[in-house]
Amino acid sequence: MAQQQQISLPAKLINGGVAGMVGVTCVFPIDLAKTRLQNQRNGQQLYKNMMDCLIKTVKSEGYFGMYRGAAVNLTLVTPEKAIKLAANDFFRHQLSKDGGRLTVFKEMLAGCGAGMCHVIITTPMEMLKIQLQDAGRLAAQQRAIPSVVTTLKMGSTSAVLSRSYNTSPAPQIIRVSATQITKELLRTKGVTGLYKGLGVTLMRDIPFSVVYFPLFAHLHQLGRHSSEDPNVPFYWSFMSGCLAGCTAALAVSPCDVVKTRLQSLKKGANEETYNGVVDCIRKILKKEGPGAFMKGASCRALVIAPLFGIAQVVYFVGVGEFLLGYIPYNIYSA
Repeated sequence: MAQQQQISLPAKLINGGVAGMVGVTCVFPIDLAKTRLQNQRNGQQLYKNMMDCLIKTVKSEGYFGMYRGAAVNLTLVTPEKAIKLAANDFFRHQLSKDGGRLTVFKEMLAGCGAGMCHVIITTPMEMLKIQLQDAGRLAAQQRAIPSVVTTLKMGSTSAVLSRSYNTSPAPQIIRVSATQITKELLRTKGVTGLYKGLGVTLMRDIPFSVVYFPLFAHLHQLGRHSSEDPNVPFYWSFMSGCLAGCTAALAVSPCDVVKTRLQSLKKGANEETYNGVVDCIRKILKKEGPGAFMKGASCRALVIAPLFGIAQVVYFVGVGEFLLGYIPYNIYSA
């Protein structure tokens, strides 16, 4: 199975796409709640917790309001997941060419390499997703404070990027698509506009992969029937992916908060702007305290756990290999 996965790039793409689309569809509303919770400031809290955020979102934006920005994820999640999982396999293979067993340090190196590779897709995907997810929060903030004229602190950003929010007391949302935002960013700031927050994305995703992949490998290995039989039941792959994903997500949650703040182009009333990672960390510590770095942490854990559990099941069961006719399908073992 492992050999087939190493030689079949189309199978990796299929596995990444299937896992990503199923996972995103299941957990995207929680991811939206995470983004809105991370972006709200102390003293301007519209949402008490995840459930309160989702309930208010449905009331004000309808059921599909919970899926704002999902199209971006569904479009880019196939290459993103394929690159992440395939890169980890590639680096593990390269680091074990001497025939010896991979040490934890080498597994961490492989995870580091995987984290560095997939940010080429992750950064613009998250950049666009955050703008669409946070739109409802900013509009709700304007409705909640009608006497305050919200200033959208976007510098020289164009009108297309700022027209999502009307600064009148009763704001009327003009929806802007990811395509429009992409075109305007490319026109006004070039490709670098889509890669705003690349540094902090690396700060989040490299440690995540360093924690996730070695931990998953060791948890997954515990599910083997014996040393002679490498097969693992699909439910063990799922549980291993969930536990490893949850642990890694919580470990890097502070970096995710900083990334969300930096990548949010639009700011609501009295929301400060940031000049880089250090300035963002300093201002959050000063104005909101250390606890702010764990905003949305439980939501992120609830998103990442099933997302990576599903991904690992699809990957190890070999859905892509089965569809391409490389292997027989057996749901009970990987």
